[in-house]
Amino acid sequence: MILQQFFAENPKVALGFSGGVDSSYLLYAGMRCGAQVKAYFVKSVFQPAFELEDAQRLADQLDADFEVIEADVLADRQVASNPADRCYWCKQQVFNALKDRARTAGYETIIDGSNASDRADDRPGMQALAELGVRSPLRECGLTKGEIRRLSKEASLFTWNKPSYACLATRIPTGRLITAQLLQRVEKAEEALFALGFSDLRVRLLEESAKIQLPARQMAAALEQRQEILMAIKPYFASVLLDLEDRKEELK
Repeated sequence: MILQQFFAENPKVALGFSGGVDSSYLLYAGMRCGAQVKAYFVKSVFQPAFELEDAQRLADQLDADFEVIEADVLADRQVASNPADRCYWCKQQVFNALKDRARTAGYETIIDGSNASDRADDRPGMQALAELGVRSPLRECGLTKGEIRRLSKEASLFTWNKPSYACLATRIPTGRLITAQLLQRVEKAEEALFALGFSDLRVRLLEESAKIQLPARQMAAALEQRQEILMAIKPYFASVLLDLEDRKEELK
């Protein structure tokens, strides 16, 4: 199957839209194929502010039908307690909220941006999407992350080279209770590193410390800017650690 065929068979769809590479291209492709696509951004404490900004910018660029849904994901104890399958429970909550809003607006087919590079066998979130009947056109059509980036660049989408960005909850160790305050500290620390010129990074919680993960090409700069990094992150974490393992850049 190709995307044109998918949208010919499903001409009216509601898209779970994150503003990332995959869902941005899917929104563009659906509209280009003549489908009626409603893009829903589900806003929660798990998404940093820039994700909503990027989603709004891309929607404006495409003149897309865009709506924000507020979700209190931490109200669900199955999510806040942070078990190994947290993503399953979170996706259940997020896409149920999206489905309710979409069906009220007359949309029965729900799609998301999962692609052919995503492994369905080891991601609890994928199981939740399958159970909810959410379609993944990029995966169904065999489009990989690399192909989506290439097609996005050809379409002049600013998201084409945007690094993959897992939700903030992934920074908290499994089994540790997730709170809005913890997530905010992580987000602020990552914002501080972005402001210093670093990118494609993670700040993970290690007990009460911040563990910074960077691609290898940024390690030298991190050591040179050691004092600046400490000053930027100390307001949020008493102890700051640098992971010397290479964080593989997610641009493929």
